[in-house]
Amino acid sequence: MDAVTVDYLKSGMKAEAERTAPPPGFPPLPLVPGARYTDPAFLELEQRYLWQRSWLFACHADEIPEPGSFYLFKRTGSPIIVVRGKDGQIRAFYNSCRHRGAPLVRECQGKVDGLVCGYHGWTYGLDGRLMNLRDKRDFVDLDLSKYPLHSVRCESLGNWIFVNEDPQAEPLLTHLGPFPEQLEEIQPGQVRFVHRKSYPVKCNVKVLLDAFLEVYHLKSIHQNTVDRFLDHRGTFITLYKNGHSLMCTPNRRPDWQDPGTRGMRRIETASEITSKNNPSFNFYPNLVTPVDATGNPFILFWPTGPRSMEIEIVWFAPDWGSGEIDPLWQTRLSNFERILEEDTQFAEQIQESVESGAFKGITLNYQERRIYHWHEELDRRIGAERIPEALRVKQVLKDWVAS
Repeated sequence: MDAVTVDYLKSGMKAEAERTAPPPGFPPLPLVPGARYTDPAFLELEQRYLWQRSWLFACHADEIPEPGSFYLFKRTGSPIIVVRGKDGQIRAFYNSCRHRGAPLVRECQGKVDGLVCGYHGWTYGLDGRLMNLRDKRDFVDLDLSKYPLHSVRCESLGNWIFVNEDPQAEPLLTHLGPFPEQLEEIQPGQVRFVHRKSYPVKCNVKVLLDAFLEVYHLKSIHQNTVDRFLDHRGTFITLYKNGHSLMCTPNRRPDWQDPGTRGMRRIETASEITSKNNPSFNFYPNLVTPVDATGNPFILFWPTGPRSMEIEIVWFAPDWGSGEIDPLWQTRLSNFERILEEDTQFAEQIQESVESGAFKGITLNYQERRIYHWHEELDRRIGAERIPEALRVKQVLKDWVAS
């Protein structure tokens, strides 16, 4: 972050800590209809117009380090192979043979010399070109050049690789607005992959995602962990176009440092905001990352059904060079799991509540405006004309979105 951004966030946190009411002119947030979390027709619209048309994190470059290394991404219902070519370029293709749709890879991760259909032997290069097939004599005028694998948009922010099934989507770095520049201080092109783990949760994906878009809950469920060092009343929020947002929460003491990170390698270019506060980015729709000079997690929220989801945590660290990663990371991961258990403890019961006849909708306050901003963007992506009027949210935050 440059000096202007640092000063903007510092003054914003100071103003938040000192205010006694929402700022003048802030609109009352209308009720978010509860059926947006349960209605099958609405969730189908969400699947079609959100999950299958968004930039989604797939993997880190370290997970596909060599030519032929691949990662199978299956979070949208369409299996996608992310593979490094012989030229070093990373590409993505649907895991579907052009012959009869059989898979080209069956493992979640691995290394291949080429992409070969196990059903009938059609063979593709790592760049997706159809190279050969069995019994060419039986095909009439088959032009191999017209049968490459169907490609998927695949672009990167540093070592972080994203995919998007919408061929018309704007470029990733444009879509993310100011985030690439703001995150340059943590060196996304040098950070290393540490660990990946998923946890199933019995709730609609938005139930849990909501909790990571606000800090209003800290004093209730994080009394012995996060609330000890974060001052939620000083949280400063910036809303951006395309649904993205940044939430920056100050530490209670300027000199405080997480005991679990002491002695760990630090990114020297990290700004004062990142080193002494807690900035948390939301890459719309489902990626939340609280960044720190010692490394950061990607907290990913994936739907697995109308009433089920997985939260996936992927950790990254400053480049540690050759050799093994710092053993202090084991403690870091264990500490985070404890906090994650606190965050997920009510999810199943909340899902039961939103399905009850008594629950009509979600009442949000100024601190929780990131949640309302998220829903406004969802309606824009689906198109209000496709959503039943009773399930729409009013677009009231446009004057509170940074240009």
